[in-house]
Amino acid sequence: MNKCHFCGQPATIHLTDIINKKMKQSHLCEACAREKQLIPDGPAPQLNLNALVELIVGGAAKGDVDLEPPAAALACPTCGLKYVAFRAEGRLGCPDDYDAFREELRPLLERVHRSAVHCGKVPRRLAGLVELTRLREELQVAIAAEQYEEAARIRDAIRRKEGSDEPG
Repeated sequence: MNKCHFCGQPATIHLTDIINKKMKQSHLCEACAREKQLIPDGPAPQLNLNALVELIVGGAAKGDVDLEPPAAALACPTCGLKYVAFRAEGRLGCPDDYDAFREELRPLLERVHRSAVHCGKVPRRLAGLVELTRLREELQVAIAAEQYEEAARIRDAIRRKEGSDEPG
């Protein structure tokens, strides 16, 4: 066990600095680390998981918020998880819960992720399909808005995508 460089007590704080490609290690006890202001005074903040779930999911984690009667009666047909249990626990039971609780999850996902639509990476083999789906949705919006020049541009882009054999 390493000893504190300053007082010789058992070291609980281990620092490594790399300066000019040279590594320098320092070992300190908690008291000396506090004295040198390397760690804050007082106990370290603890992660309160229940408070975090309550913040994300809402007050129903403690049961102090009344759910609308339709939402309170919801349950997944596959795993049997009730929406009230999800709100209290903060965990879904199976993939079908996303479909069973779709309308109730949408505001939660938008609040947590700032979007209800996936905007991350997509597997290469699906990238072309995702792009085609997006273009078709844009085409429908352009037609509904009677923006026919934009619709023609999108239609041509769809045809180019469908005509290409390579994904993406």
